[in-house]
Parts: sequence; C-alpha cells; structure tokens
Amino acid sequence: MLGIAEMMNYPGVLAADPEVLDKIRIAAGRPVDGHAPGLNGRDLCAYIGAGIRSDHECTSADEAREKLRLGMYIMVRQGSTEKNLKELVSIITPENSRRFMLVSDDRNPGDLLSEGHVDYLLRMAIAAGVPPLTAIQMTTINTATCFGLSDMGAVAPGYRADFAVLEDLEQVTVTHVFKDGELVAEEGKLLAEADRSLPPVRKEDDPGVHGSVNIDHRSLERLGVEAGDGDMKVIGIVPGQIVTEKLLLEPKMEEGLAVADPDRDILKIAVVERHRASGNIGLGFVQGMGLEGGAIATSIAHDSHNIIVVGDNDTDMRAAVLAVERGAGGAAVVSGGETLASLPLPVAGLMSVLPAAEVARAAADVIAAAQDLGCPLEHPLTALSFLALPVVPALKLTDLGLVDVERFQLVKLFE
Repeated sequence: MLGIAEMMNYPGVLAADPEVLDKIRIAAGRPVDGHAPGLNGRDLCAYIGAGIRSDHECTSADEAREKLRLGMYIMVRQGSTEKNLKELVSIITPENSRRFMLVSDDRNPGDLLSEGHVDYLLRMAIAAGVPPLTAIQMTTINTATCFGLSDMGAVAPGYRADFAVLEDLEQVTVTHVFKDGELVAEEGKLLAEADRSLPPVRKEDDPGVHGSVNIDHRSLERLGVEAGDGDMKVIGIVPGQIVTEKLLLEPKMEEGLAVADPDRDILKIAVVERHRASGNIGLGFVQGMGLEGGAIATSIAHDSHNIIVVGDNDTDMRAAVLAVERGAGGAAVVSGGETLASLPLPVAGLMSVLPAAEVARAAADVIAAAQDLGCPLEHPLTALSFLALPVVPALKLTDLGLVDVERFQLVKLFE
C-alpha cells in the first residue's frame, strides 16, 4: 500500500473525528493525499498538521500559493471537466517547481484516445510557458518523490528502467516505451502481451458474482417534490469545475408540487440508492444541465456511486434509471420514454470489459444525445457524476438528501 488516497472528509479532520483520524493513522508514515477545496487559514494549517501533504483541488492561483507555502505538494489538475492547469501553472518558478505535479483526475475515454493522457498535460503546460524539462519533472521525479517511490522517476543507476523516448520536447511525441528495461510499445503500438481474459460480470456467468445494480423500484414512485414555503435551494453547475453554486430560486408550482422549469433551466435531480435496494432516494433541483424533453442518468456518481438522474419530467427520469439498471450500470439518455443512447458498465456499474475505443464510441453517443436535448456542457456525464459528491462545495445531492457542504449537513430543500 502506497498510502491513503484523498482525505475528502476535511470537516471530520478539523473536528478530530476519531474514525477519520484512525484512517490517517493506518498510513503509518506513508503519504496521505488531500482533498480540500477552498480550505485556508487556520483550518488549512490544522488539516496539514494531521499529516496530509498534497492537494489536487486548487482552482485559483491564490489557493495553490497558500497551500504551497504551508508545505503541500500541489497537483495541477486538468481533467475532462476539471480544468485548472492554465490558472495554476502561473505560480510555478524555478525555486518551487519541485513541489508541483501534473494530474488528470477524471479523464474520459474519448479524451484519452483523441488527446492523450499525461502527454496531453505536458503539452498544455509547455504551451502555457512551463520549461519542458520542468514540466517533465512534474510528471516523473516530483511524483515519485511525493509518494516515496525511491526507485522510480529518473533514468539513473539504481532506478527502475521505466521510461519513454520522445521525438521532441514541445509536442511530446512518444516513439518508444520501456517497462523494467523491456520495450513494450513502439510508434503507438503495444508490443507486450496483455492478459485479455475477462472476469465474470453477470450472475448467470458466475453465481458468486453479485449484480451491480440493486434498486427498490418503489423509490421511483416517490419522485414528486412537495412544495414548501419560500424559495428553494438549487444546485448551480459551474462549467469546467466540480464546485457548484448554492442558488435560491422561486419554484415552479403545479398542484402543490415543485416541478422542473426548463424555461429557466431548472431541472429535477434525484439520487437513487442502488447497492442494497434500501429504497433511499434524494430529490432536488439543478440549474445548468439545459435538458428539454428528457432525462440523463448514470451509475457513476462520486463517491458512493448510486444512480444519479436529471430530467424535466418524472416519466423519463424513471425510464433513464431503469435503462441504467438494464445495462447492469452505466449511463442512458431517454426522451419520450425511448432510450436514445446508452453505455453499459457491468463491472460494479463503473467499468466495461470492452476496448477503450468501443467504450468511447458509446460514451460519445450518450453525450451527443444529451446535447441534442439541449445540454450545453461538453462533458455532461462527468459533470453529472460530481453532483453527488458531498465533500466539494457548495451544494450536492445524495440518496439521503440535499447536502450543504459548507455547513457539512443535510438541509431542507426550501428556505
């Protein structure tokens, strides 16, 4: 075990919650990764003092500068939805560059195939003014040092011979890849033998395999939202970020129920528990998805990975959840009761056994179907998945209800 990944429950760290601190203690001196968006001042000092040494959630140069000065490694993130690289590399200098790393966080298969992975991050950093050798350090020796990998990250005696040969230092074109001294890829072609055997993913293939999606269908009959007094809290999507806004908007009312209002881009959102068929369902509203005449659902819903669905009508929302269930997990877009596109992810409702290119094509179809219904987002599935992550401000939804992340508590929908 390298260490503890993403100590997301930063309020628990600050409150010295015994269970949270026990999780940090089991690292036993190994690295503990951080996840503390917007944390600063004395709270940030306490968080770092608990033994947490890195963070990948910086969205501004000022935030990264403060965390850097307090001793943290800064992971400069550029994912499919989380785009922070250009802002953060502005503070990199020759004196502090060894404390930075380039990371992708969530990256969609289509982007991996069309743009690349860490090579893409290198190209972006170099284009933004980071010297090529400094950028390469940020993906090699800096990362190895941060995680205590003393035999990796350099081409030198005593280090593992894991390295890539580049054609140039601007476009970062990789010609050869070596693993443990063996040539495993050349000119974009894999030379090494890969284990292509597939694990069982369905109960009928192996009785010991449990289904990925277990829903109490009665929860899907509870999509109605009873109106309350005053304005209602609405999750506001911030394009290109996983943080959200906490909006207070007047609800649209029909027969005593608060309903979606596509004219103002206010859609209903639900999180359906899908692991134990508990019947839990959280309901709320979101602005920024832009759908009209349909719904989109996915079982990738950080970090509990229940089914999250957004739509402008309950019928299509139910149908989208059921379409995800039929795929044993994944994603689906529904309009008028018809499934327009779907992406089955039968391994835990999160992964596919198909080649990346096939997964990318199916994901592209789902994205295109959502955009055809009016969604303005470049990556609607990724954006949707983070609306269930209750440790990133400001307002998120779980199967237990609406979470005010800044207060770290469940809150009522209406003020």
